[in-house]
Amino acid sequence: MNWNSRKRVIVINAILIAGLFGMVSLNKEILRPAMNQSSSLKILTDCFPNFIAASLISLTFVSAVMIRKFKHGRFIVYAASIAVFFVLMVEELKPMWGASTCYDIFDIIVSGVGSLLAIITYEVLRLISGNKES
Repeated sequence: MNWNSRKRVIVINAILIAGLFGMVSLNKEILRPAMNQSSSLKILTDCFPNFIAASLISLTFVSAVMIRKFKHGRFIVYAASIAVFFVLMVEELKPMWGASTCYDIFDIIVSGVGSLLAIITYEVLRLISGNKES
């Protein structure tokens, strides 16, 4: 892998991780307090960090695969997205990092949706780029 490709992967992934922390902070500091009066909006703002974590962390693998053009890129993206979902699901069932203190089925569902969104994004990018690998 040449240095320019490596820099692109690093920059894109740094932006995704910064976006993750920025959106989670925005949700925690602004959106959640402002939308706490409605029960449906409260569910959405409570689940948002899991959704955004699953999708953006999975997208870090998508960016690396798209830039480096791995031979088995699809397998890497699918496996990484499933692994991200699995880690977030286990963390929800048995909190490890203090992010959540109670079980919430909605968090597990949106983690799955976020991981699925990353896979769909990969497939769309693959179609747009004309990449025919499987």
